[in-house]
Amino acid sequence: MRLLLMSDTHLPRRARELPAQLLAELPRADVVVHAGDWVDTGTLDLLESRSHRLVGVYGNNDGPGLRARLPEVAHVVLDGLRLGVIHETGDARGREQRCAERFPDLDVLVFGHSHIPWDTTAATGLRLLNPGSPTDRRRQPHCTYMTATVRGGVLDDVRLHRLPPRVPRERA
Repeated sequence: MRLLLMSDTHLPRRARELPAQLLAELPRADVVVHAGDWVDTGTLDLLESRSHRLVGVYGNNDGPGLRARLPEVAHVVLDGLRLGVIHETGDARGREQRCAERFPDLDVLVFGHSHIPWDTTAATGLRLLNPGSPTDRRRQPHCTYMTATVRGGVLDDVRLHRLPPRVPRERA
């Protein structure tokens, strides 16, 4: 099972559209995960229409329209893997222990908010993944997203993908 992980798309504030490289991944993914801060319902509609399965949550920048359609926290079991999604996990210091205590029944927690890619494992075995942002790199060198596979309840082949810099459009 192939996963496509993203967060913090912030459309149309940070970009006009999702990057073509990311959109090309949609038909190859069995499950698309979005960890919040969509900002517009159009992105949710797009991913729902093009994804085999979408698991998403709302973020702190998401208004009533998105909050009405998405949970704050999502839990799914994918081929035996217990995966959770949340937007915000708090400060980086102590994140692994804090999340392991809050989510003792998960194998993997996907989160966003910081736009900083993250891949660590808590002492309990909980894997924490932040795919960064495909549209707003903030202080990071690249915009990013992640892919991974699930086989028999095991997360494997986690890859961080760097997106090429956006070329500004000329104004008419």
